[in-house]
Amino acid sequence: MCGREKQQAEAWEDRCEAAQCRRLRLQAQKAAEHRRLRDYGVARARAEVAVVTSALAPSNSYSIPDFVERGTYRPEPFVCKDCGVAEVWTPLQQKWWYETAKGDVFTKAARCRACRTRERTRKSAARRVHLEGLARKKPSAT
Repeated sequence: MCGREKQQAEAWEDRCEAAQCRRLRLQAQKAAEHRRLRDYGVARARAEVAVVTSALAPSNSYSIPDFVERGTYRPEPFVCKDCGVAEVWTPLQQKWWYETAKGDVFTKAARCRACRTRERTRKSAARRVHLEGLARKKPSAT
């Protein structure tokens, strides 16, 4: 084997090693993505998430929400009532709201995340001011 053939063979081995590294990296990325999806309980390439009716908060209504009849949560578009931005209420967000946070089954998303945070801050400041005012009015018991 002459010098040129040896160089070509080494170059071929280097390319094969690089390709093997890329393949392994891609497999690791796919495995991580699969684990992430499995952990969240979301089926790959599905836009719907199953409803667990036993986890819903009790409701004193004779009617049944559409997502319960359907058996799945679907992406729900909505417009923020504060800033007017069009957003989508994802199935995972709905599942958390209805099943984990035990939100009322007849409520829908009304505000985007930024406006929810702003509203929460505004309410906590108003509550603090109110309680401070009550504390000033109340005569001390000493």
